[in-house]
Amino acid sequence: MAKVISINISDKKGVIKTPIDRGIFIEEHGLKDDAHAGKWHRQVSLLAQESINKMIEMGVTGLVPGKFAENITTEGIILHELPVGTKLKIGDTIHEVTQIGKECHTGCAIKNQVGKCIMPTEGIFTRVLKGGDIKPGDTIDIIK
Repeated sequence: MAKVISINISDKKGVIKTPIDRGIFIEEHGLKDDAHAGKWHRQVSLLAQESINKMIEMGVTGLVPGKFAENITTEGIILHELPVGTKLKIGDTIHEVTQIGKECHTGCAIKNQVGKCIMPTEGIFTRVLKGGDIKPGDTIDIIK
């Protein structure tokens, strides 16, 4: 069963995000008060704990949810294999996958602190089709 491990937020782009108890996701905007929210295709970023575990197995220490600046840390779903256009029900919300991976920008705080970033290959981005609350433990379902 796929589920949410952590909701993470930051007030600036390119920095590590801090876990919060619950996130309020706004339709066609993203996570309320997050630096990446706005009217564009990368409103919310997701990264699987399984991807983070690959970095841990490579010897990277101190990795916790939000360290790769992801808004939602997941478990039990291979995010980067979902096709663009896939719809996900996460907690009360509905998201649409808009992008798989990203180009890492120069001077990325995550890459500088961690040495490597997994977001460019295994992170995904969504836009919020239906707003609502998401909290750790909420299930993630693929809408057929």
